[in-house]
Amino acid sequence: MNANIKNRIKKLALIIYDFDGVMTNNKLFVDQNGNEIVQVNRSDGLGVSQIKKLNINQIIISTEKNPVVAARAKKLGIKCFQAVSNKKKIIIEYCRRHSVPLDFVAFIGNDINDIDGMNIVGLKFCPSDAHCSIKKISDHIMHSKGGDGVIREMLDIINKYYGR
Repeated sequence: MNANIKNRIKKLALIIYDFDGVMTNNKLFVDQNGNEIVQVNRSDGLGVSQIKKLNINQIIISTEKNPVVAARAKKLGIKCFQAVSNKKKIIIEYCRRHSVPLDFVAFIGNDINDIDGMNIVGLKFCPSDAHCSIKKISDHIMHSKGGDGVIREMLDIINKYYGR
């Protein structure tokens, strides 16, 4: 990582996560009643809790509307926005409301519906299995695939540059 990215990590105030493909492996199970089930990684839960201790706010912004997203966000104790067709607009409104400069925001996304939101923030990250268009705009491509500890890896990156 270059020095500019390292310095921006030190100033992080907010991390935005896409849900499907970041907190999950982008796959789901559907039962005979149409109920959807996804798999999440417990190490990501640990990552979220440890990042909170650094006073870095975290939110989920998902294009999908799914009770699983709300349940996971509730368990993690972070805010989530669902059924979002314009992530850029939500990010701008959220940051304005909470007085967070966009340069102090990181977005971890994995697919083309994240591009507009990622393009307005200070730092862009993606899982190793993200779409090529997301990899192209990302400041850093994680070693982890979606659902395999992306947030836990983000914690390691933050700790490395926070000097902890």
